[in-house]
Parts: sequence; structure tokens; C-alpha cells
Amino acid sequence: MAMVEFPQLIARGCGLDVHKDTVVATIKGTGLQEQTRTFCTFTQDLEEFSTWLKTHQVTHIAMESTGIYWRPVYYVLESSFQIMLVNARHIKNVPGHKTDKKDSEWIAKLLLSGLLKHSFVPDSSVRELRSLLRHRRKLVNERSKEKNRLQNILEDANIKLGSVVSDVFSKTGQGIIDLLLEGVTDPVLLSNQAKGSLIGKKQTLVKALYGRFADRHRFMLKLIIDTMADLDKLIGRLDQQIESCLTDKQAQLALLQTIPGVSRQSAIGIISEIGIQMSQFISEKHLASWAGVCPGNNQSAGKVRSTRVTHGNANLKTTLIEASWAASHTMNTYLSFKYHKLVQRRGKKKAAMAIAHQILAASYYILRDQTPYKEPELRQEILIERRKAEMLRLENRLRKLKTLASK
Repeated sequence: MAMVEFPQLIARGCGLDVHKDTVVATIKGTGLQEQTRTFCTFTQDLEEFSTWLKTHQVTHIAMESTGIYWRPVYYVLESSFQIMLVNARHIKNVPGHKTDKKDSEWIAKLLLSGLLKHSFVPDSSVRELRSLLRHRRKLVNERSKEKNRLQNILEDANIKLGSVVSDVFSKTGQGIIDLLLEGVTDPVLLSNQAKGSLIGKKQTLVKALYGRFADRHRFMLKLIIDTMADLDKLIGRLDQQIESCLTDKQAQLALLQTIPGVSRQSAIGIISEIGIQMSQFISEKHLASWAGVCPGNNQSAGKVRSTRVTHGNANLKTTLIEASWAASHTMNTYLSFKYHKLVQRRGKKKAAMAIAHQILAASYYILRDQTPYKEPELRQEILIERRKAEMLRLENRLRKLKTLASK
């Protein structure tokens, strides 16, 4: 069978197979003899590589998004060439023909034929913001782990503070922890730190605080408290640097916060992942597909297979899910109304994902048109549904009271 030749849409291009220490480059095109060379990934070698491409009048480059190794190569070359960063799943070669040289040749061939799709790469200011915010999220997660370790230490000492206090790190819990660090173990003295509604639970609190708190527990507790304090300082420094990156994005942040459930932190998270220029995405559907918050499309022989969401951008997805949970608790809003309707049919997790999709679509139009969020005209329908739900709740309550009275 004769091999199909694709029409050439780009005059001269280069396909890159990127690794940690080397890049294998193949150049080909009109009036150019196909060549393959290997360069190191040190900055001076990449600059030499850029000069080599300019000498052969190469205008376009295609490369796989291999881990983090593509980044330095992309950053050095982006100012001089049109670079296409491509999902590795979209450029798989024929099985059994896997070498670095053949991979770069195959990428170059697909590039010249116009068969590659460019992945979204934000500009340098958004990349800096993204890096800072992702690191902040990691530190916050580390702080949460330390809080869990602290509670495990208290449990190991048989101090059941978490069984009485809803938040171990509330004013009451913090006061008790401070006394434990000072060497106070008397449960009566510790219970005197009770605040608010816990004052009425002092007797239970005394029983919960009667344990076997030893020196090793005190040492570990102090170590964890110090670690959390250090993490708080680092998070504070990151917050200052993040704010310095947002000086020219305040208007967009304010617009995104008009969406129900989207806080300032959520708005920063959205901008750090998709930027503020929506020209990178053809429509809100393409943005949702890239983010991984819309159902997949998998159909064969008339049968619909799995429609679960794709992996997408995990950091953006996390931010959107957090915003969707917050939106579900807002009063008299379309997103809250939609969430509670979907919960009845699809469950809480799928409903939250659907609301995340709605928030992302709204973000796309808000950033594209520079206009605040507008509530859909469904106020009357929302009120009717809420009245029905309230009536149903009251009827159920009345039915239970009648049942109790008959007994």
C-alpha cells in the first residue's frame, strides 16, 4: 500500500524530541535538506541551537510537553520562533519505530503538514503567578498535614480534644495546646480555656482532657507548632509576592469576584491558570475541555462509552470545585439553584463538577468581554422551586410530629 503524503502547509520547520539533558532536532522543508542534530540543554547550547535554526531560516518549531523539561527549551526559543507545544498523546508514532531521531522526524513531518494542535502556554507574567500560587497551595497542604499530625499526637496521649471541640485550632483549642506546651496537664485547669458554647460542656471537656500526656508528646507538639509557624511565614511571603504580580490585573480580579462563590483567592487561582487574554481559546467549550471540567465524548458502534471528565488542568479544576461548593451555599442565585436541582438526579460530586463548568464558562465571557457577571432571568422559577422545597420540608415535619403524637 502506498504511503499517503500530506500537503505541506509550512515552508520550513523543526521537530524536537526533548529530554532532560539533550534535545534531538530534525529540520526539513522547502529547499532544505533534512538534517538531524542533537544539542545539550545548557543555555549556551540552546542559544547555539537557536542560531543553527536561524541559519537555515526555520520559522516554526514543534515539541512534546515532556514533564518540565520542555520549559527551558521553550523559554529560550519563544522570542525568535513560532513554537507549538503539543500533547504527547496526539503525536504517537507507529509502534516499533521508536527512536529519538525517528520521533523528531515524525514531529517535523506532522508540523509541516499542519496536523498539530498548539497547547496553551501563558505569557511570562502569568507563568510567574502560576508558579507562586502552585507553590503556595503545596505549603497550605503541608500545613494541613501538620495539623493532622498534631491531632494524632493528642490522640496518642489519649487527650480526646477533637471529640468535644469541633475545631482543635479554635480559641479554646489553641489555649489548651498552649497550656500543654507550658507543662500544664491538669484537666480542670485546661478546661478553663473553654470559650462560647463550650463553657456549658466543661464537664465533658474535663473528661476528654484527662490523658497520659508525656514529655515526648510535649516535644513533638512543640516541633509541630514551630513547623506550622514557619509555614505561615513562608505563606505570608508568598502572598506578598503574589500581590506584586497582580498590580495590573486588579480589574479582572474584581470582575471575576462578581460570580457567586468566587472569592478573591479563587479569582487569583483562575487567572493564574488561564490568564486574562481569552484569544488563546476558540470558545468556552474549548476552555472547558482543556481544563477537564466537561464530559468526555466516547462513542463507538452507536454505543456511548465512558463520558467521565478528562484529567485536564488539575490545579484549575481544584480551584473551580472549591468555588462551586461555595456557590452552592449562596442564597437565591442561579448557580445554587442549578446545583440543588442536579443533586437530586446526579449526586453531589457530579453536580459540583457541573457548577465548576458553569463558573469557568462565565469566567471566559467575563474576561473576554470585560463585563461583570449577570444572573440569568430565572428568579421566578427559583422562587417557585424554593417554595415547593419549603412546603415539602414542612409536610415531612408535620408527618413526623403526628407520628410521635400517636405514640
